Amino acid sequence: MTKVAKAAMLALAMTGSAAPVVAQQAVGHDAAHQHDHAQDRIAQGYFEDAQVQPRPLSDWAGDWQSVYPYLLDGTLDPVMRDKAHHGDKSAEEYKEYYATGYRSTTDRIRIEGDIVTFHAEDGILQGRYLSDGQEILTYAKGNRGVRYVFRKADGDAGAPDFIQFSDHAIAPVKAEHYHLYWGDDRDALLAEVTNWPTFYPTGMTGDQILSEMLSH
Repeated sequence: MTKVAKAAMLALAMTGSAAPVVAQQAVGHDAAHQHDHAQDRIAQGYFEDAQVQPRPLSDWAGDWQSVYPYLLDGTLDPVMRDKAHHGDKSAEEYKEYYATGYRSTTDRIRIEGDIVTFHAEDGILQGRYLSDGQEILTYAKGNRGVRYVFRKADGDAGAPDFIQFSDHAIAPVKAEHYHLYWGDDRDALLAEVTNWPTFYPTGMTGDQILSEMLSH
């Protein structure tokens, strides 16, 4: 066999084995990167209406705690300092902003099936909630969000008539944390953008919540 023929066979062997593997790995990496980028854009509030899908209450099932006490006791101060490092406010100004946002007298929420239980300073209230659709909201800076709305079918008179979830997702997925709006006026809740009580799993410590917030 000539040297030219041997070189041709070697080249064929290389393109028939190693090259496709490298190509497949590159394609897989690119696809994963594109998916992550698309998810980041959605979380930031940039998506098409057609991407929005209904979600069941089970996406938020579990036992949840308010993060408001952790803001008040200083646990989340490193988050405020980190925001100040990257943002346009001081750490103290960010803490004031989030004190308004996180403010809540409900420190625990349990969601089991279609039953939502509110543990508040003045007692416990419970209601059965059914889906009432979702609403796409456009914010002042141009990005958007989706509120998933549930209405009370029956339960305690003092339990809110409506609850609205926002967790930066627009399709079915198990929530890791969420903002919750509740009250008796559906439209008024949709207009609320300054107070967004925020809940994380009760199994997480304050330090774990801090770490999770700093990682995003």
